[in-house]
Amino acid sequence: MITTIKISHPSKIARGTINLTGSKSISNRALTIQALCLGDFNIENLSNSADTQTLIKLLASNDKALNTGHSGTTYRFMTAYCAVTGRETLLSGSERMNSRPIGELVRALRSLGANIDYVDKEGYPPLQISSKKITGSRVTLKADISSQFITALLLIAPRLTNGLEVILESEPVSRPYIEMTLRMMEYFGVSHTWNGLVIKIEGKDYVAKDYFVESDWSSASYLYAIAALADESDITINGLTDQALQGDSAISKMMTSFGIESIFTDRSVRITKTNNNSVPFFEYDFISQPDIAQTMSIVGAGKGTSMLFSGLQTLAIKETDRTKALKKELKKYGVSFVKMPT
Repeated sequence: MITTIKISHPSKIARGTINLTGSKSISNRALTIQALCLGDFNIENLSNSADTQTLIKLLASNDKALNTGHSGTTYRFMTAYCAVTGRETLLSGSERMNSRPIGELVRALRSLGANIDYVDKEGYPPLQISSKKITGSRVTLKADISSQFITALLLIAPRLTNGLEVILESEPVSRPYIEMTLRMMEYFGVSHTWNGLVIKIEGKDYVAKDYFVESDWSSASYLYAIAALADESDITINGLTDQALQGDSAISKMMTSFGIESIFTDRSVRITKTNNNSVPFFEYDFISQPDIAQTMSIVGAGKGTSMLFSGLQTLAIKETDRTKALKKELKKYGVSFVKMPT
């Protein structure tokens, strides 16, 4: 049964105060660190997303068959977690998840000594992970597929006797997500160096410390879009700061092109519309913030602004092909979304 929902806002004025759930990206990293840490600590403001709730469930489970559903983050983190903890696991996902590549992460873990077999198609889930101690300390990794492969390896590094050296074959996509991981690891007592394409993590256990998860900037981007498209806006979003771990916080700077001002306090941001002017043309490389390209495309469509985006290659291997979805939905409003020749 198809449900039709009609949304209207005759006043075209957006005002209010919003409490957002914690960042999914930060929550999933914090939970993985918590599971790998030898001591106990509390995590506040965890995301209520399905991905995070699935990860909580799987980390607590003693079952030998685990299913991550649609969540790519959960699948990648659990693959590395099960490998380093010697947990014998049949790890599967939804039909879409089983069509998303995992080969580069498996190859890297195997090079460190993990025993992982493909159940069906080579390079794709499901995986059979067998109990075997990982002894390696150096790995080479393609960096142009998903930053989550890199993060999954970095997170388990403190469990390796000699730490881990990750050699990237190229500049990584979504670099802010890797930087987020490293900053969180620093908070929990694990230091690193990053010189050129080489990241080194010391072989030292995580230190248990209570942690507060900042609110989700990807979710905040939708409120920024509402503010930009309204005639008048005055919205306060709690849980956000200008010292954010999340690369998607770049939305606050992008939106200045559409008359939106951000005023930060200790743990909140107030966004107001200072004028109704917007730039006629907007160009941006989303290689570090691919998730907010969708938000910006809607703002551009609503404001009649032509836009040129680059760095969208990772959107095709999300839970759905997001570039195709954008093209399909924008077409319904007479907006063209065309892939340019490279």
